[in-house]
Amino acid sequence: MHQRIGQMSNTMIRRLVLDVLKPHVPTMLDLATGIAKVSGVTGVNLSLYEVDQQTETVKATIQGENIDYEGVEDVIRNFGAAVHSIDEVVVGKEIVKEYETLQER
Repeated sequence: MHQRIGQMSNTMIRRLVLDVLKPHVPTMLDLATGIAKVSGVTGVNLSLYEVDQQTETVKATIQGENIDYEGVEDVIRNFGAAVHSIDEVVVGKEIVKEYETLQER
């Protein structure tokens, strides 16, 4: 049985890093403000990575305690945007620091 992120009762999402494709309007500020209102979200950082004629590729870093992923996804969709990928997810009682491995050096 496949479950979506955050659907398991014991999953506490602390951080999400999403690759988001959005139209130019609404603005990144509007999208960030909308995401910040989702249950469990304490901070949002949107970084612009690419711009073309009709869209923008944005990296969304979302942090909080027990983030409602479906709520985040709904806000993104309602702004006419789409999640292309989940690039990082941190769950649990605390945020675990990521360390560089020998292969990454």
